[in-house]
Amino acid sequence: MTATSPSAGEGAAGAKATPVSDAAWKCLQGAYDLQVHVAPDVIERRVDDLDLAKEFLGHGLKGFVLKSHYFPTAERAKVVTKAVPGIAAFGAITLNHSVGGLNPVALELAGRSGCKIVWFPTVDAQNETAGRLDGPNVKLPFWAKIQRELAAEGIAPPPLTVLDSEGKITEVTRRCIELISRHNMILATGHLGRIEIFELVKTAREMGTKKVLVTHAEFPSQNLTADEQKHLAEMGAFIEHCFTTMHTGKAPWDAVLEAVRVVGPERCVLSTDLGQTINPPVAEGFAMFAQKMLDGGFSVDDIRRMTVTNPAALVQ
Repeated sequence: MTATSPSAGEGAAGAKATPVSDAAWKCLQGAYDLQVHVAPDVIERRVDDLDLAKEFLGHGLKGFVLKSHYFPTAERAKVVTKAVPGIAAFGAITLNHSVGGLNPVALELAGRSGCKIVWFPTVDAQNETAGRLDGPNVKLPFWAKIQRELAAEGIAPPPLTVLDSEGKITEVTRRCIELISRHNMILATGHLGRIEIFELVKTAREMGTKKVLVTHAEFPSQNLTADEQKHLAEMGAFIEHCFTTMHTGKAPWDAVLEAVRVVGPERCVLSTDLGQTINPPVAEGFAMFAQKMLDGGFSVDDIRRMTVTNPAALVQ
């Protein structure tokens, strides 16, 4: 028996809500969403931290990581965890220009404050062309408008990369990796390009980083093939798949289903990347993701591995 939530409407690309079964919700009991974009933020969001925590608690989910492209979120996360008993909220930092880019000082303080994930550059990555003044002006992400407004104000530092002119990992990136490992944080690849991703994962693992997460592998600025994802998993990374990428038509559902089959659930993580005003509520989107995986032939145990076991191991 299935029932569609009335609030899970169409997404950014007119995507229809997926009917969600009891089995899909069962997959998410105790689950963690490692990437949510909620208020307060400089971008309008459909829900704030506290209401998201209550939403998760009401559905039996365990916790989430608060992602901002612009600000560290550890302080917010601690308040949420105290205010909503039963929910574990985690903070993070994204190494964009708003925190000084690849900035060891910001990273060290983020580690001391309890940040759990470090995303390498996203909106300011050299690889990420959305929002650039010389790029296309169609179907841009919400944050692209901010990038263009900053550029129009003359605030446009050079895009960020983790590689030097010879294609090697830069010394400041190595310093960032050291700090991530010291504070037992998760190194996430952000919106880097595939060459950067492979070099970063390789270097991080050689330097002893235990927790490496390849961010939304199917997202257009990454667009990693199933075989590339498998290679990265064999190098020791977890591969993250995000609901919004497929829900908004940026990648086909068949692609993520095939990638998970090739890589294996034991090295994959399912996240939502939700919080946008035009997309489904976060918990409902998570359940829709679980339903898509069930419909694609994955078992409840497979999905729980990707939504409960693997994320829990990463945030510990």
